[in-house]
Amino acid sequence: MSRIGKKPIALPAKVTVNVSGNEVSVKGPKGELRQTIDPDIKVVVEDGAVRVERPTDQKRHKALHGLYRALINNMVVGVTEGYKVELELVGVGYKASVSGNVLELALGYSHPIFFGLPPEIKASAVTEKGKNPTITLECIDKQLIGHIAAKIRSLRPVEPYKGKGIRFVGEVIRRKAGKTASKK
Repeated sequence: MSRIGKKPIALPAKVTVNVSGNEVSVKGPKGELRQTIDPDIKVVVEDGAVRVERPTDQKRHKALHGLYRALINNMVVGVTEGYKVELELVGVGYKASVSGNVLELALGYSHPIFFGLPPEIKASAVTEKGKNPTITLECIDKQLIGHIAAKIRSLRPVEPYKGKGIRFVGEVIRRKAGKTASKK
């Protein structure tokens, strides 16, 4: 059996899980999330815990077993605590500002970049003197916040020579030596 799949998901107080057909909905203090699951996989809610069961030991069922358990667990964590991603802009003249659901970025191009954010995501941009500007994204959906953070990061990927670009806070970048390092 899948090690992840067979672990039950403990439900905190104020969190309810409803299973109707092949859709699981999780409701908590921060909001509500829905996930469609494969008809072969069975989700059982009992005794303040959620269990995911599979019908056979086929390779496909084993894969889906762990997948849907992880997705449901992410939904439970999202509606109770939420998810937060911080991005750091490293480079001279790089700026970020948020107005409504639009993120405005100055990333060294000849024009500013306007990035529309989904209404589920709350964003804030902080610029402190002597530090790199940071963008903070908050959301209850782990998949959505990861996707949006990756799209923002792809606007100016980190280059390996000077380390300029958009990176996650705390991310370690492998640096390369320039061409002067090889001469002796």
